[in-house]
Amino acid sequence: MLFENVNRIIESNWGLLIGYRFQNRLQLLLVVFRFFSLLLFLVSIKGIIAGEVDSCWVDGDMGYLNSVLSSSNQVYAEDGPVSGGGLSQNGKFSYGYASSPGKRSSMEDFYETRIDGVEGEIVGLFGVFDGHGGARAAEYVKQNLFSNLINHPKFISDTKSAIADAYNHTDSEFLKSENTQNRDAGSTASTAILVGDRLLVANVGDSRAVICRGGNAIAVSRDHKPDQTDERQRIEDAGGFVMWAGTWRVGGVLAVSRAFGDRLLKQYVVADPEIQEEKVDSSLEFLILASDGLWDVVTNEEAVDMTKPIDDPEQAAKRLLHEAYQRGSADNITCVVVRFLAASRSHGGGTTSQGSNPPQAGNTSHSHP
Repeated sequence: MLFENVNRIIESNWGLLIGYRFQNRLQLLLVVFRFFSLLLFLVSIKGIIAGEVDSCWVDGDMGYLNSVLSSSNQVYAEDGPVSGGGLSQNGKFSYGYASSPGKRSSMEDFYETRIDGVEGEIVGLFGVFDGHGGARAAEYVKQNLFSNLINHPKFISDTKSAIADAYNHTDSEFLKSENTQNRDAGSTASTAILVGDRLLVANVGDSRAVICRGGNAIAVSRDHKPDQTDERQRIEDAGGFVMWAGTWRVGGVLAVSRAFGDRLLKQYVVADPEIQEEKVDSSLEFLILASDGLWDVVTNEEAVDMTKPIDDPEQAAKRLLHEAYQRGSADNITCVVVRFLAASRSHGGGTTSQGSNPPQAGNTSHSHP
């Protein structure tokens, strides 16, 4: 009975394929690609039942059916949530993180929290990277983006251009490393760089950065979605298209319009970051970076309100993660919270939850997995 149903699905999809009039050659090629992805997936189901293959995989973020792959392309979530934190050497900021696979069996979220010294400056580097199509892209960006950035010759003198260059260089190097892979992988990135009294937030994709300034929640990044007017125009100007497939998708495939990786859609899905600079002063209280596992179920204002009374940023990150899980988030969940201590002192602080201040950190780096 199963084989009959599989064959019926194949026949009906082939009928749709050959019976549809396409507006251009690219649209035809992409639909053919999706059809044969479906075909390969259905064939793999037969193989699993017959004991011929080990596994197949459907990527909910990408929204299309992927080919059979080995388990080495995924990071399986054997452990529960992880968390940690630290304090800058100059005492100006503290940070905490919490990350969990949530309700998923595999982990594609990565994060980096790093304090370094560059040209005599204490620099904080924080990032959340949400992979799709496997964990390879997110892991690569976590391992390489900040190193590429702090080694940029203009990192201190022209930080914005250094960030843009580091994003694009990391993307191109990842794509070069993917030449031997037969499967596309990509990643979002939401990063925050602290240099002196400057906070520079950059992002591609739909991970998000939100600050609390003067008690108010302010988004300092924009989710990159294909249905946004300017993003859609950019994609169409490059020869691509956006279509509805459960949600708006580039080429009917990808639900974000900017990302690292995604080689097959690279002409349209760029890694050019949008960068926003904020002044670190007594009105800037804290920053939240998180993957969409949080933002799918928690609003900016709710996240800020939950974080306000918790002085310890690790406990704040854990609180956000727990709330997202309790609200039914179906994705991996990763949160990074950075507290600006001058603001905490001037406002009298909140209520520290569980334990003492986080340990002091020098040239430290925390990452996952």
